[in-house]
Order: sequence, then structure tokens, then C-alpha cells
Amino acid sequence: MLLVALVTGCSSDSDPGSDSGPGSGSDRKGADGADAAASPAHDASKTAEKGETIGAARSPCALPVSFALAAKWTAEAVESDAAADAALAELARQGPVEMACEIDAKPAGNIGYLRVWTADTTDSTPREVLEAFVAADKTAGDAEYQETKAGSLPAAEVGYTTTSEVLDESKKERALAVTTPKGVALIHLGGLDSGEHDAMLPAFELARKTLRAN
Repeated sequence: MLLVALVTGCSSDSDPGSDSGPGSGSDRKGADGADAAASPAHDASKTAEKGETIGAARSPCALPVSFALAAKWTAEAVESDAAADAALAELARQGPVEMACEIDAKPAGNIGYLRVWTADTTDSTPREVLEAFVAADKTAGDAEYQETKAGSLPAAEVGYTTTSEVLDESKKERALAVTTPKGVALIHLGGLDSGEHDAMLPAFELARKTLRAN
């Protein structure tokens, strides 16, 4: 179980901060210079080199979808037991989805994670899932949503910022969601700061381009 990684990883990507929900910032750019509306992840020239593919039953993380990881990134399934550790289980849930897989960028030289969150529901649209996910993060704001494709699947994507009250600064976040016959999959990219986030966007774009339903 990813006890240490889950606790430290979540705290580095989401610190307690301002109570600015996604609704007020939806469909607009951040005023602090972190341009949530821009989508550098969609720049094909920034696609990362392929590593292993995850998502299948025998891969490190069994998911409703499969996609390619960036070279050297490592994936590990996240398991939470609410009965054993309620605090840990709470960290592993955000809005309608639960964390299922954590993909570490450190072996590739960056500080951050791609995290895959899933839910069994099949009757929510990707946009609805993203909106609920962002709304559950009370430090989130300046969200801008767009309809897109992940592989050949209809998807929704959001760029937004989170603000740390402790550090008094904002950083970029990005997520995309798809709905499949086996449930929802949401891929989130955070990062230690906006610089690390930008450096890891090619891995996010690779996941988006290679994603397919299982």
C-alpha cells in the first residue's frame, strides 16, 4: 500500500489554502500569471518518450483505461482501507472518484505525480466528473474546462490553479476525464510547483494521446 507516498504526495500537490471553488473561476484564466486556460499539454511537439503501458489487469495498475507512461516514470496501485485508516482513505477520495494509481516522475528527474482516479459510475459525463473533482478541492480556482479527445474517446479537460495559504502562492494543475463502459477514469497532473508542472506536461499529453478503454 502506498501509505507514505499517498500522504506526502497529496500534501505536496494540495496544501490548505483559500476557499476559492471552481465555480467562480470556471471558464476564465488565472489572474496570477498561472494561465489555466492555455493548454500546452496539447502541443504535439511536447509529447514524452514512451515507457510502459498501464491499465490492463496484469499491469501495475488495473484500470478502466490503458495508456502509455513517459519513459522512466513508475506506476504503483493505491489501495486504501477505510476500516484500517480513515484518514488515509479520506486522502484517497476526491469528489466522486477514488485514487487508484500513482505514477511517480522522480525516476525521470521531476518532482510530481500523474494520479489516476476512478469510479464505477457510467452515467456521469466527463465534464460532470471533472467539475465535481475540482469542486472538492477547496484550494482550487481559476478553472477552465474544454471538450477534447483522449485517444479516440470523448473527454473533458480542465486547467486550474491551487493556492497554498502556507506558502502564499499558486500553482498549476490539470486533469482530464473519460467515461467508459467499466466506469470513469480521471487523470490528474499536479507537481511541486508550476515549473515542475510544465516540465511534466509531455507525460500528461502522452497519456491523453494513447488512452483507450479496456
